[in-house]
Amino acid sequence: PTLLSVHSITVVTWSEDSRSSGGVEHDYFKYHPMPEITDWMWLMVKDHPDLVTVVDYGRTHENRTISLLKVGLDTGLKKKAVWMDCGIHAREWIAPAFCQYFVRQILQTSKTDPKMELMMKNLDFYVTPVFNVDGYVYSWKDNTTRLWRKNRSASPPGCDCQGTDLNRNFDSNWGTAGVSSNCCRESYCGTAPMSEPETQFLTYFVGTRKDDFLCFLTIHSFGQMLLVPYGHPNFTASNYAELMEVALAAAEAIQEVHGMIYKVLKPSDILNPFSGSSQDWAHMLGIPLTFTFELRDNGTFGFELPEDQIQPACEEAYSGVLHIITYAHDKAFNAATTAAAVWTLLLAAGTTAVSLM
Repeated sequence: PTLLSVHSITVVTWSEDSRSSGGVEHDYFKYHPMPEITDWMWLMVKDHPDLVTVVDYGRTHENRTISLLKVGLDTGLKKKAVWMDCGIHAREWIAPAFCQYFVRQILQTSKTDPKMELMMKNLDFYVTPVFNVDGYVYSWKDNTTRLWRKNRSASPPGCDCQGTDLNRNFDSNWGTAGVSSNCCRESYCGTAPMSEPETQFLTYFVGTRKDDFLCFLTIHSFGQMLLVPYGHPNFTASNYAELMEVALAAAEAIQEVHGMIYKVLKPSDILNPFSGSSQDWAHMLGIPLTFTFELRDNGTFGFELPEDQIQPACEEAYSGVLHIITYAHDKAFNAATTAAAVWTLLLAAGTTAVSLM
């Protein structure tokens, strides 16, 4: 691969000596270990060199690379963007499966659907298939590690347990609700806000582009819920009514696919209150449309969703995600088109007035 370093971010472009899938077609309806997901990312670049690039934007505690796919048409102009991350919690395997499915769907539909083709021109999609790479790799180690949640950071002084819950480590009311200071607990929030390299790299990447992002989507399981900010009970998003309207419509779109019902509320209204989440951080940063998806199921299989449910789970979630992305796109670009039309009319009116004087 060709490496272009930009601060701590590396854009990786395809060349003939780059990683190859060896001609084996990727199975979107099975769970894949990390090496296979990495191979799939390169396959996307190889198959769609005009639309897909790999961006390495961070390193984990165990020095693994955190990578995303940047999907969109290079117009030579600065573009608006959509963020999606999957696998912030290691055991939630359906989330990385969804990220892979999502990328495939937007690439395929961009060839036949004029709306998606337009969104590929107007937007860049930044999709991280596995954010918590260390934890995900560890969850594949054996049956005893399958339900690992946290990252794999070293034990703090005086504690023998590894790992921090990355979705409690962001600088958004950190450490104030629904977290533990006991490093052996699954909800351990770390030694300080942004104490973990993974959260530091994500916040740098998104934070330095915050004005570009129209929406921020983070994919989890389980519970069949669509959550809007905030996780802390004492805070309500300034655009709460809009967030709820969009989320409820997305839940309707989900239900239309396979009849699955998703609940929509603030996390603090559904779950135990919590703080330090990526969703809350993104909204506090100024990204207006931030949502957390909790995919299937309602607890029958929990984090070990059978592979025969990957396809329906992804199909329904895609419908909900697509509604949100389309709303964000249309709000931004229809407003811009309307403003341009009004300005053109005003100029025309001014010209007419001058010509008549």
